[in-house]
Amino acid sequence: MRRALVTGAAGQIGTELVQALRAELGSDRILATDLREPDADHPVVAGGPFQRLDCTDGDAMTRVTGSFGPDVVFHLAAILSAVGEAHPEKAYAVNMGGLVQVLEAARTNGYAVFTPSSIAAFGPGTPPDPTPQDTIQRPNTMYGVTKVAGELLCDYYHHRFGVDTRGLRYPGLISYSAPPGGGTTDYAVEIFHAALENGSYSCFLAPETQLDMMYMPDAVRAAMELMEADPTRLRHRNAFNITAMQLTPAQLAQALQARIPGFAVTYDPDPVRQAIADSWPRRLDDSAAREEWDWAPAYGLDEMVDDMLAHLGHPHTVDVPSG
Repeated sequence: MRRALVTGAAGQIGTELVQALRAELGSDRILATDLREPDADHPVVAGGPFQRLDCTDGDAMTRVTGSFGPDVVFHLAAILSAVGEAHPEKAYAVNMGGLVQVLEAARTNGYAVFTPSSIAAFGPGTPPDPTPQDTIQRPNTMYGVTKVAGELLCDYYHHRFGVDTRGLRYPGLISYSAPPGGGTTDYAVEIFHAALENGSYSCFLAPETQLDMMYMPDAVRAAMELMEADPTRLRHRNAFNITAMQLTPAQLAQALQARIPGFAVTYDPDPVRQAIADSWPRRLDDSAAREEWDWAPAYGLDEMVDDMLAHLGHPHTVDVPSG
């Protein structure tokens, strides 16, 4: 990987991925793009080249990638699960329409494509604990439908046209650099800000709702490592299960309460997002990623909580016994 373009660069994943790519490859070799231009002090604008780009515009996608000459496009632009249920037609148009144009431009300009999939690609009929790499995928959300279709479309462009497509099924992601974007696991980011700003939080999921989760530095590193992996080892390409930790809201609340005495959490489950969460896996089997490109997470619950609080400006953390 020598030069990369990122769509949806101002989003939750893109903000940190762009910074990591620029640190590794050099600022001028990473073009950050998004439908809307963030403020001038936003990291993806302040740290290197940025260009407004509508990834559903095929002519623009072909023109920009042809001019910049990336060897990899990280296609992150998408409408997420909760927002997608409120606007399903828009979610389909953006998620599928953008992906098709990115893949079509790849045929012309010869770059590899990374596309994130999600635990949303599974559904209530999928074995939840653990969820195998290869299993039934019958999601009941528009976001999940677009993720399954996207996995298949990327496979098609690889087998039919030789495009080097690769992807990951991300669990819920926790980060400090950008606000969440309307997903079902947003509580795991919101709760940190609420703990530091208000001292209390009302969670929109039930306390014992277990979901697969990952800290953003692991998610970013996984994407970069996958695109550098030896293609002869890859059997699954689109897309690999990856995981780092399994959390419930109650477990995350307890970890924060150990570090922020007096922090109070209540639970008021939102019917839409609770139903989505209940249809998702409790634990992913990521053995294929471990075997095919040596995936391994670096952050568990305690390491993640301490690092999040440090970056959000909490003055100290406490030593929490493991086990």
